[in-house]
Formats: sequence, C-alpha cells, structure tokens
Amino acid sequence: MLNVPQRKPHNTPRPHASARCLLAAIGTVLLGGILSHSGLAQVARTQAVAKLAVPKDQVVAMHAVLKRPRPTAPAEVDRSALVEKDTFNTDQGPGPGPIGPGPGCDVFPAPASIGTAVPLSYFGPPPSTKNQSLVGPVQLLNTGPIDVANGTITIPLYLGHMKGTGKNVWYILTDVDDSDVADELGLNFSAKMTFMGLAVRTANFDDNGDLIFDKGTVDFSPVRSVVPGPPGTEFPPVSAKPGAIGDVNYSPYVQVVNAANVIYNAPIVAFGVDASQINFPNGNVDYSKVHDEVMAIDPYNMTVTIQLINGFSFGRPVWYMSMDASIPLSAAIEHNTFAPLMQKLHLGDDDSFSSPIERIFIATNGPEKGGCNNPLRQGLSADLADGHRPNNTVGGIPTLALDYSPAWDANLYAWTQDAIDQDFRGQLREEFNILTFVQDKLLTGLGGAAFGSAGFSINCPIVLRLD
Repeated sequence: MLNVPQRKPHNTPRPHASARCLLAAIGTVLLGGILSHSGLAQVARTQAVAKLAVPKDQVVAMHAVLKRPRPTAPAEVDRSALVEKDTFNTDQGPGPGPIGPGPGCDVFPAPASIGTAVPLSYFGPPPSTKNQSLVGPVQLLNTGPIDVANGTITIPLYLGHMKGTGKNVWYILTDVDDSDVADELGLNFSAKMTFMGLAVRTANFDDNGDLIFDKGTVDFSPVRSVVPGPPGTEFPPVSAKPGAIGDVNYSPYVQVVNAANVIYNAPIVAFGVDASQINFPNGNVDYSKVHDEVMAIDPYNMTVTIQLINGFSFGRPVWYMSMDASIPLSAAIEHNTFAPLMQKLHLGDDDSFSSPIERIFIATNGPEKGGCNNPLRQGLSADLADGHRPNNTVGGIPTLALDYSPAWDANLYAWTQDAIDQDFRGQLREEFNILTFVQDKLLTGLGGAAFGSAGFSINCPIVLRLD
C-alpha cells in the first residue's frame, strides 16, 4: 500500500480571523433514494501514485502491487463479504470501496506507458506536479495519507462536547470558507460555504481550545436497510431507512462564533460515547456507534479512516467522501447520516450570487447490465442492483474551477425511452455533456419531469483528483 506523507494532526482547529421542488412531484421517498457514488475495478494506479509525490524509483514497484485484481481491505475489515453477498442493501458499514472487480466499478486511470515502446520508469512526472491545473493526480484534502491500494484516507479525529450535557462529539474536518485556514490545516477551501445561512449549527472554543457545540446530535444506532425495486428498475427503491439519524438541529456545517464566524464542514462520526466504546483501529467497526463510512477509528491516537467513492468532474476521475444527506432516502442509499438542518440550504441556483451549493448529476436508469464488468455502468438502479456506487458526475472542484462546495445539489436525470431504444445510453462524465443531452431531449428529470434540482443535497467533500 502507498501512504502519502501526513501533515502533523491538529487536535484542535485554530482558525484565522478572515474571513422545489421536484420532491413534491416525486415524493420524499423517491427523492431520498438517490445517490451512492463510487466505482471500482482495474489496476494501474501509477499515475495517481506519481501525482502523490511518490519518488520515481517506487512507481514501477507500486504499479506491480496495484495490478492485483482484488486488493484486500485494510486490517481486519472483510470487503468481500460486502461485495459478494446478496445482502449489500441491508449491510451496515460503507459498502464496497472504489476499487471494484471490473471497469464499471473503478475509475482509476491506466499508466501512461500503455501502448508505448518504453517502460513506465522512463516517463517523467505528470504535469500536475508542476501546475495543479494541468493533467495528473492531485490530492486535494491534505490532512492525512491516502491508501491508494484500498481507496481510503486516514485523517485527524477531533473531540468536542455538547453545551449543557457535556456529551462527547467525535468529528472530522474537511472544508472551510477561509482560504488561510484551508492552507494551514490542509482542508478544502470553499468560498460558497459562506452563504450556507440557516443550514449551519454553531459552536465556540472553550478555554482548552475544544469546540463546544450549541446544538445538533446524531443517533448511530438505527439499522440501515434498502429494499430495491424490481430488476431493471431498482430505483426508486420500495423502502429505505438510513443507518444514522441527526436531530432537527444537526448539520455537518458548523460556524465557530468566537473565531471570526468561520464555517467548517465538520461531520460527526460518533456521538455520546467514550474512547473505549469506539476503539476500532484495525477495522471491525461497531456501526451502531460509528458512521457507516468509517473503515477504522482510533480515538487514542486521534485518527479515523474513511471510505472513498468514485466519481467524475469535467471528465476527470475523482475520489470523494459521502457523509451526510438532507433526506432519509439519500442517506440510506449513500450509507450516510440523515441531517435535517441541511434542508435549509438554498438549492437550485448553482453558481449565482449567494449560492452555497455545487451540482452533482446522478443517473437513475443508466447502463447496469453486466454490473461491474460493464465499462459504461452508471446510475442508481445499477447501485441498488450490485451494491457498488453509481459513478456520479460532480461540478467544479479545486484545481478545475472556483465554484467548489461540499454541499452537492442533487440533479437526478433519466434517459428517455427513445434514447434507450436507439442505444444512445452510456456513461456520462462531464457536466456540460449532460446539460447538452438534456437540451437535446435525450435526458429528463425523474419520471419525465423537468430537469433540475431534485430538492435535496449531499455532503460530499472532495479528496483526490485522479488525473
């Protein structure tokens, strides 16, 4: 496995001082049931390795290691049980990782040496090592090492407390609306987070530098369960229940009042438990106490390992996290926490003034025949049919655009029957390609409705651009 050099963890963030709907037509159940991202299947992870500042003399060896068809999961976590059972829609935990058994479930790019007369060792570093806007891999969330072989990231775990009760709040940090804080802590910068308004909860630092949260709790004890629709139309599901439920005041977005009102993306990964109850440094996590996307958690060394998910941004493969959703159906499919306060995010305006969101484009009836062996595999029905994530397409991310936000406004789309009959259906990886197909009437909103915001959002911090 390859580990990217890790920044020294900050046990407490130290911010600077800068700084509709379709739901009604579709129904809450239909709506909530979307999203699940990831893909998973080949090998050749060398470019990503190079992009992660790996010395050239390690690249060839790393490529050989990554050629294994089914990489094993970290520590004691048994991924094969999640992938190969027929119970993946009721299994607790994160589900399959981003390295799947076929090209339809893996977005990792092939090495540059394919089809050439020279070995990979002859190639120089990717252009992204010179300029992050150029082609090549770039780690965007820089708070800890990425395990390229298993598709996870290990980042600092933080401990705060609830005002009044003093209950423990175990959380992570991924994004912030202050660029200086982002640079200092290795977080993603998102200017749009400044406009999150009523969708944020509040907190203050105490004398020890720990965050004291005013409101917002999460219950991780519910059992996640999704019952798909019939074969070929698995989405929308018959029923869906999330495995973690926040109270009416819970949102992952937190404004620190006594530190310049800076807004952080700080998803809760465990709540109301002490360190001994969530000590799973080698996996085998108790998901009645911990977020479903957690692969391992070490409350003594203050680290947590999070599952990553496959997707695309402007045609480039990416890995990201999926932590929270504003409706139960999406939270259930996404292995996420249902965060009711996220419903107060203003959706539908994308990049206009005061918009807090960026769009995520989710196929509902994309290609699913053949499962992970199908290189065009995409969509929610495919997700519910085989348990792997749907290969969603997101809008702007750092290094490609200025409009990144971890709050993704879900834009569901469906291929028209006419497009399907003419064999036009395929895998779509780029925002404006999708919008053009909508304009050309090859795609519509769910159930033939007008295309646009589906009325809910997902908290999906970007982690790694793979190319």
